[in-house]
Amino acid sequence: MSLLDTIRQWDEGAAAVGRKDWATALKVFSDIVDKNSKIYFNIGILYLITKDLDAAEKAFDNSIRKDEHLAVAFFQRGITFYKQQKFEESLSDFKKAFTELRGNQLIDYKLLGLRFKLYGCEVLHNVALAHAQLGQWEKAEENLHAALNLKTEAKHSLIDRALESILKHKLFDIVEAHAGEVFRPNKQHVAELEKKDYLGKATVVASIIPKDDFSGFAPLQPQVQEVPSRTKAPETLRALEGEPHRVRYEFIPETTDELPVQQGNIVFVLQKGADNWAKVFFNGKTGLVPYNFLEPVELTLSSRQEQQDVKQTDNIPAPPSGEAPVRPARGKEMNIAHRQNGGAHFKSQDEKSKEPMMCVVKVHATYTVAVSLKPGISYTAVLEAISEKLNQPRGTISLSYKKNGTERAKLDESEMENAWKEERNGHLTLWCELTENIEMAPKDESPQVVAIYSYEASEPEDLQFNSGDVITVISKVNEEWFEGKCKGKVGIFPAAFVKDYKNKG
Repeated sequence: MSLLDTIRQWDEGAAAVGRKDWATALKVFSDIVDKNSKIYFNIGILYLITKDLDAAEKAFDNSIRKDEHLAVAFFQRGITFYKQQKFEESLSDFKKAFTELRGNQLIDYKLLGLRFKLYGCEVLHNVALAHAQLGQWEKAEENLHAALNLKTEAKHSLIDRALESILKHKLFDIVEAHAGEVFRPNKQHVAELEKKDYLGKATVVASIIPKDDFSGFAPLQPQVQEVPSRTKAPETLRALEGEPHRVRYEFIPETTDELPVQQGNIVFVLQKGADNWAKVFFNGKTGLVPYNFLEPVELTLSSRQEQQDVKQTDNIPAPPSGEAPVRPARGKEMNIAHRQNGGAHFKSQDEKSKEPMMCVVKVHATYTVAVSLKPGISYTAVLEAISEKLNQPRGTISLSYKKNGTERAKLDESEMENAWKEERNGHLTLWCELTENIEMAPKDESPQVVAIYSYEASEPEDLQFNSGDVITVISKVNEEWFEGKCKGKVGIFPAAFVKDYKNKG
């Protein structure tokens, strides 16, 4: 089979996947004679969708045999082994996939034709799950802590939930790629499959009729002398209103009234302020962009066609020459203009200067959390915020910080002011120790209750007892749950299942 036939069948199979016609796509990919690692990978994905796990395993084996460094193939074969309950083989493949990341946080396979990003934190998430299935809870927790350091997006909050499950020795869901994501052939190669007219259209070389340009088979017609016309000026394109400008450098906003733009974008400047900020329209949104990040440009039909040609060929634009300009200072003029034009949500520089800057407080406990607080607030307010974040009673939390960057000092109301002096660049690090806060009654006054109903434990921390058992109450968890001791075991139980909490008997 020729390369053209392979590309043609590959594109046909990818189109069937887009229609979710799994059977047709699987047949087309299987009929390709010279299969490469990507086509074997596609076959494995289709077998995973149809739940033929043995066939999927063989397909991924062939994909890895063709390309021993294809990390996503190891990742998918690990998922296949996991669904077959081959947890040791699954663990080995997930580790191999992480190794093939070669220290990178992610691999984006878009340039290779697969709309999928393999994140290192998600691979470690699955490594931890495989360890948990093998009963290796400590190794599972260790890998989840490593995954936390590699988090890049908000969707990776699932790693925090997985860590909470591991601490309770519970399993969690595996991370999988979206169903139907397959490698697709290069668009340029597919475009070459279309037939081309290499001969072109015939032209008239000589004729008895002046300016004859007919090249068909119909009889020649008399030619009419055309009146010369003026050259038509190129039609200028405008989107809504404003002057078109090209973005020279990528701009990342820091406030809600600023607009994110990428290098090469075409924006329309609606208003330019004296403080070198411009109000622009782009992608259906209006916001502020530094004017020194822009350059005027006139969009014509020809320039638009050139831009479309560049986009179709997926060429990467050359990097800008020189260094990016400095972000200009914000003034009042542009903000006042925004309010006059209906942009009341924009704030002036004076108003923003009155807003207190927030400090990110990183708290090292069983796992690391972060809270955003106003610098200089009291110890009680800090303790309240951390208690809410950790979902722990305030009485069980003991905080400390590194005094003068060396030794650890316990935090209280008097030390909180010194702790705020350790803030660096809007960040402060604290350490948290969780202690038990059980208010024990005196031995001769320990309250006892009698079980009205039998209670069967559903969680490891529950206290199981039968109707009529006498339970010694240790503490009151909340209005609905007590902590107590019965028959040598300690746990929590519902208050509605007992009576006589105040008195013995």
